[in-house]
Amino acid sequence: MVIASAEGAAGNREMVSLCSQEQEDAYLFGWKPTPGIVSVWANRQGEAVVWCREGERVHCAHERFWPWVLATSLTDLATLGGRLSRVTVLPPPPSEAPPGLVYYRELDGPERAYRFLLFCADQSRLERLLLQRAARRLGRRLASLSELEDYYAVGPVEQYLMQTGQVYFRGLAYEDLHRLQFDLETTALDPHRGRIFLAAVRDSRGLAMTLEAPREEDEPRLIRELCDLICQRDPDVIENHNLFGFDLPFLEERARALGVPLILGRQGVPEAARRLRRYQETLAIGPEARRRLRYSVAGRELVDTLDAVRRHDFVVRDMPSYALKDVARYFGIASAERTYIAGMDIVETYRHDPERVRRYALDDVEEVDGLSRRLLGAPFALAGMAPRRYERLVSAGPAMGILEPILVRSYLRAGAALPRPSEQEAEGDGSHEGGAVHLFATGVAEHVVKADVASLYPSLMRSFAIGPRCDRLGVLLSILGRLTDLRLRHKEAARQAPPGSVEANHHAATQAAMKILINAAYGYMGAGKMALFADAQAAAEVTRRGRAILDQVVEALRARGLALIEADTDGVYVAVPPTWGEEQERTLVAEIGAGLPSGIRLEYEGRYRAMFSHEVKNYALLTYDGRLIVHGVALRSSRAEPFGERFLRRALLATMLGRVHEVRSAYLETVEALRTRRLPAAEVATQVRLTKTPEAYFATRQLHQEPAYEALIRAGRSHWFPGERVRFYRAAEKQYVWLPDENTEEAPAGREWLVGQAPALAEGEAPLTTVERVRQSSRELAERRDYDVEYYIRLLTSSYAARLRKAFAPEDFEALFREDRQLSLFMEAKPLEQIQPRWIRCQLARDQQDGA
Repeated sequence: MVIASAEGAAGNREMVSLCSQEQEDAYLFGWKPTPGIVSVWANRQGEAVVWCREGERVHCAHERFWPWVLATSLTDLATLGGRLSRVTVLPPPPSEAPPGLVYYRELDGPERAYRFLLFCADQSRLERLLLQRAARRLGRRLASLSELEDYYAVGPVEQYLMQTGQVYFRGLAYEDLHRLQFDLETTALDPHRGRIFLAAVRDSRGLAMTLEAPREEDEPRLIRELCDLICQRDPDVIENHNLFGFDLPFLEERARALGVPLILGRQGVPEAARRLRRYQETLAIGPEARRRLRYSVAGRELVDTLDAVRRHDFVVRDMPSYALKDVARYFGIASAERTYIAGMDIVETYRHDPERVRRYALDDVEEVDGLSRRLLGAPFALAGMAPRRYERLVSAGPAMGILEPILVRSYLRAGAALPRPSEQEAEGDGSHEGGAVHLFATGVAEHVVKADVASLYPSLMRSFAIGPRCDRLGVLLSILGRLTDLRLRHKEAARQAPPGSVEANHHAATQAAMKILINAAYGYMGAGKMALFADAQAAAEVTRRGRAILDQVVEALRARGLALIEADTDGVYVAVPPTWGEEQERTLVAEIGAGLPSGIRLEYEGRYRAMFSHEVKNYALLTYDGRLIVHGVALRSSRAEPFGERFLRRALLATMLGRVHEVRSAYLETVEALRTRRLPAAEVATQVRLTKTPEAYFATRQLHQEPAYEALIRAGRSHWFPGERVRFYRAAEKQYVWLPDENTEEAPAGREWLVGQAPALAEGEAPLTTVERVRQSSRELAERRDYDVEYYIRLLTSSYAARLRKAFAPEDFEALFREDRQLSLFMEAKPLEQIQPRWIRCQLARDQQDGA
């Protein structure tokens, strides 16, 4: 391989490495073709266990590897003397190496780079040594190597995979995996107050059964049977929806309380590694990262389908809810015969009709299997590229969590030092001038076309060889090019394969995984000090060229007299003449695309009957088959009141069709329903996810009160947990009322809120159980009509109707959304039939429309 100079400005084509396809594939897929790896366990003492699948058999192999840490210098090891030994590639096998030695390999690279690869048979010992020396050198206490920019380390499994060049699932299809789903039915959300009474279990080899504990004393047996069943069935993957948020934490606490060991892992490792292990991770799905609890066990990959759903919605942004039943309906995988039971009714239903609850629970795990097959093909394919556990790739950020490990592996394989962020990158946040965003018009457009530059930023990086200057080997651009070529092949192979076949699913999942990495390349380059290979200057060059491309497309559309609506890196929306059909629209896009630079493709992405343009990246689309698509937080919210959300969708549809009288009717009918209290409290309630612990909220309550917490406190609850979803509404005198949701999967945590709300017992009546009281109180509250009418009418106008303000002229908007048609003395009433939306229309002359 010939390496060109790394010097020069971003975009210098000489920086690209000239390497063979074989080398590119080693960068992308690793180099050791071990077939069928389904799980890897490794520890800090250099022991690794690898489980490989061959058909229905799984065998495990024990291996040794050298734990390693990267360093910018040997300063903190200078006092080791003869116990520090230099090697050219790897130290001798651990069994032959003298105890207590630290080895190092000097990698090729500049002075400040991570150019010393340190090896020690015990990584914990090495880290203690480095921390002690660094603390003495810096004069401060240190708890972890992550506090020092002089060192770079990854986990034991990643170390092993990077060192050996292996990846998961080589030679396997997704259907080859043995996957098992389990779901718990419990008497409460809080494991300190409830217990497990049923577990539904199914797997991809035909198992479907329930384990049950009808009596309290049966619960330990159920937990032991669940562990035994999992070990007997021996799945590669364990899945459920909200596995890390509910099932495993609940199972862990109940097992602890009952003294039942949770041995879920595979044979071949110490018993401690077979037990369920919890740890904290940073979840990076979407623009914000947050800490959360997750679990792991040796020999099996633990996967939460909720992570895959969140990742999907971050792209499409149109999912109404992340709850399992809603998600299953959204993807069309819910069976017509699916059994539904309101969450509050599950325990009581089990008492008199246990078979119905069994069907319900088995339907749950069947839907989890459907979600897995629908959403996890791409992470499966990524596990065949990135040196990480499959379970981590389901929720990993595509840039730092997937792309960077591939780059690190490639550099270590080449004996090249990893770049340390430059002072400029380290001091900055990676910020640079972003892409162009244009809002040309607000209002309602008809006959709308969307054109999109396919993978604009990655295409620019590849076409103009814009990569990080610190990537001396040119690996990022190399794998970007290889990914682009391979993705097109897999995309075509998926199209040619029989629909729904294993082959079609494999190629579709692989091309989707490759698209994830392709689109992550630019974001990674602009990640600032977070990324090893960041380069803000190169990222700025990409966005500069992107703005130029977008301007070229916009000017070409404007020159043809079309009505521009919105343009950004995601595409351009434009209104075309009403006489045009799809063929003319495609011809337009092809003509403009032909004038773009080589390697940049303008694609025809879709056509719409109408579009309401509200703000940049906030709009509604109406398809020609009548589907309403709402995009952007300004027009949709996860905490929306049902009555307002229903009004807004009805009004949006009527507005985009020009049916102004229906907009007015929707508003007046909603006002009337509120005034006459025809709507129950459940229809005006909002739902939020709690972020504060009780301790945190009570500490600041005197300074600032928040409705969700006040509703809980008023109901008598003093305990809750971050992440809990709370539904509440506003009653008279600004009092907030908690509305326990009977459709949640489990009953609410705690009993305190029931005080003062449960109905008095009649003489001789048996006391209600906690769940029965929850169910009864929840339904009574949901049907109440004591909400603050004037507040919700104001909310209807100020929060929901206001989102249509840009669809109408100011005076027309005021006339439409008044409770009556009486106007002030200074205004003349305009007849309703004369009010029209603010249309965005193409102004081409008739001969131009026909001849375009």
